[in-house]
Amino acid sequence: MGKLDGKVAIITGGAGGIGSAAGRLFASEGAKVMLVDIDEEALRKTVADIGEDQAAYATADVSDTADTQAYVDATVQRFGGIDVALLNAGIEGKLDKIAEMPETMFDKVLAVNVRGVFLGLKYVMPAMSQRGGGSIVITSSTAGIRAVGGMSAYVTSKHAVIGLMRTAAVEGAENDIRVNTVNPSPIDTRMMTSIEEQRGLPTDDRSNRPMAKFTPLRRYGEPEEVAKLMLFLGSEDGSFCTGGVYMVDGGVSAGRA
Repeated sequence: MGKLDGKVAIITGGAGGIGSAAGRLFASEGAKVMLVDIDEEALRKTVADIGEDQAAYATADVSDTADTQAYVDATVQRFGGIDVALLNAGIEGKLDKIAEMPETMFDKVLAVNVRGVFLGLKYVMPAMSQRGGGSIVITSSTAGIRAVGGMSAYVTSKHAVIGLMRTAAVEGAENDIRVNTVNPSPIDTRMMTSIEEQRGLPTDDRSNRPMAKFTPLRRYGEPEEVAKLMLFLGSEDGSFCTGGVYMVDGGVSAGRA
């Protein structure tokens, strides 16, 4: 018996490393999953891997109101409702010092990472209420509790979604909707490769990632490790967890080794 038998989950950023790992894991635990992303080709592949009997996809710009309404409506129409939502879509943007950061880039990162979460909450929560409650998991970051030079837009966005989560947890409680964040440290995904490249770090040796030395466990996390925490919070295992900031960071938030 799966931990999500009979449940329906939306996963934004569903074509990315963490989102696709969560989609596979959730489906293996019995959920029907709607994967949402702008990358249709990657979405098709992930749905094919999971199986069209358990997964579907919707292409969307999560910062767009109409697109958000559309992916929520598509999920309800296809699977009958929404029980779990992973508001996971996010971008790193261009790394620059504050004085050199293009305003358009700052706005773009906040549009996807913050407005996208706000809109997800705005349109998912009413649909979830109709099912008698559910669980929403927002992807923040260790950058949501600390500063990283050259990443002002990303750091701002990941702090902001913790505030959104806490507000949504208070508002959602009366409808039995739980809301939490997961806060990963560097995870072995496309985003981390992009950050390494922008910082001029080597990316060719996958066994020796350059930023792992700042992690007490001395490695990057795997997408599946983040997905397992999402599963805990999304399932009845996390039934008394709401309003929380959950680290999955190899010890980064405890202090640099």
